[in-house]
Amino acid sequence: MTRSKDELDPAFEILEPAEWRGAVLFNSPHSGGVYPSEFLNVSRLDLATLRRSEESFVDELVVGVVARGYPLMRAHFPRCYVDVNREPYELDPRMFDGRLPSFANTRSMRVAGGLGTVARVIGDAQEIYDQRISVDDALRRIDSLYKPYHRALRRLFTRMHRDFGTALLIDCHSMPSATGPKDDRPRADIVLGDRYGTSCVVAVSEVIETTLRGMGYKVSRNKPYAGGFITEHYGNPAAGLHAIQLEINRALYMDEKRYERRASFARLASDLEALADALAAIPLEELRPYRSAAE
Repeated sequence: MTRSKDELDPAFEILEPAEWRGAVLFNSPHSGGVYPSEFLNVSRLDLATLRRSEESFVDELVVGVVARGYPLMRAHFPRCYVDVNREPYELDPRMFDGRLPSFANTRSMRVAGGLGTVARVIGDAQEIYDQRISVDDALRRIDSLYKPYHRALRRLFTRMHRDFGTALLIDCHSMPSATGPKDDRPRADIVLGDRYGTSCVVAVSEVIETTLRGMGYKVSRNKPYAGGFITEHYGNPAAGLHAIQLEINRALYMDEKRYERRASFARLASDLEALADALAAIPLEELRPYRSAAE
């Protein structure tokens, strides 16, 4: 439920199954809907407008995997407050009062677009603030939310790798059904982002695509989304660590104007549970660290 409150407590949560059935971890970093009141007070936009950047209900779409034996991690804070699918310090110096740390990345394409770790705009290019915010505020968000989120995600991923000899991270997102008001071209139902084959072994992408196509979904790979910071930095197939991003077309499960679930929500959620089982059925030997011919 989207709401405002004085504190994010907890800022995120990990839902673990009673019994783990496989080396598959689901993550929903952009579906958070708890908007701190101090953030709303400094934003020039109202809550309804801020929600346009929210990937609503994605965590609820995949929460059923927990009962099937797979853990889920999800953020409660919104991505427009701090975005954990960015580098820790992708920051735009134009939006801050004060000097950024020397190690901040101020020149990335995401920063240029206003979508850094602390965003300047929401997705349709509306400025969030009507004045500069303090550097200390940005660094506090990173220290109190971004870093703990990634520490917890990394611990869970490492634990899975230790227990199974491999680990697969499914980073779950949603995309608007159109890129803009004048864009009437239909998008794919689901876009798989595997960083052009570098963040996971090909078996993972093939199982997902084959399974979803068999369910009747239109699937594309890496265009227009190849995977973000999480996919790139958690995926290391040579070490037995695999990551892939799922971008789900919002028209499949929600009314994008009213922010309400459609009747089709339940079917998609059930299909994603079946997808989790299909991924867990990949032989672990295909996912474990590479071994050289000499070995």
